[in-house]
Amino acid sequence: MTDEQKYSHITTENNKTSVSVSEKYMLTIKEAAEYFSIGTKKMRRLAEDNLGRFAVYSGNRYLIIRTKFEKFVEESSAI
Repeated sequence: MTDEQKYSHITTENNKTSVSVSEKYMLTIKEAAEYFSIGTKKMRRLAEDNLGRFAVYSGNRYLIIRTKFEKFVEESSAI
């Protein structure tokens, strides 16, 4: 496997590396809201209420652990 094939999900623009949201382990509130089609206020509330379950607080922002949140959504009947 060539390096080009191995890192095909990573793009570079203006010396900034960007990884697609579906490949990231942790998402910001805004990224998670867009990815899961949930409002940013609702996403922030979910993160605050589920700190440690699928959300972590890093510095001054909440980050959503994508795989854990996907599992949370599958197990929930309503969000």
